[in-house]
Amino acid sequence: MKLIAAAFIAAKKAFGPALKDRTNPAYRSKYADLGACLEAVDDALLKNGIALYQETFEDSTGVTIETVLLHESGEVIRCGKLHVPASKQDPQGYGSALTYARRYSLMTACGIAPEDDDGNAANKPTPTELAMEWIAALDGAQTLDELKKIFAQAWKATKENKAVKQHYDNLKAKFEGEQA
Repeated sequence: MKLIAAAFIAAKKAFGPALKDRTNPAYRSKYADLGACLEAVDDALLKNGIALYQETFEDSTGVTIETVLLHESGEVIRCGKLHVPASKQDPQGYGSALTYARRYSLMTACGIAPEDDDGNAANKPTPTELAMEWIAALDGAQTLDELKKIFAQAWKATKENKAVKQHYDNLKAKFEGEQA
């Protein structure tokens, strides 16, 4: 789980806001639709080697769905099943429940919340904070191969931070010295 954990942390730092860009005419309230939620996370996940997909399960009273995060290493995070009852036992009722379930499962799995504007997106870590987090991730590597994979992600995420590279070089030399 180390590779997907490091990749998910990097992706989460790059998540955008799920903007409330739709209006519910029944309640006259704004909401973030499924597209806005996917837009907030999809690019960041993919750039960090994570594919997001959602599985559906047979359900006679509504919709049951699970968001799954699959890392390019083969590691997987299953985010738990969510059941949403269908308001009507017809295609529209099930379709509405499916959209609702997908949206809320995604927001829960990725830890995002709908926002009225993008003001909270400014709360991203500073480059120094980001570098320190990746240095800590490098310290968790148990093998040289694992160190190399984490560094590849860190190098991209920190936009080639020199402190991250220096720490990687030191750890790499230590691993290579132990193998000699």
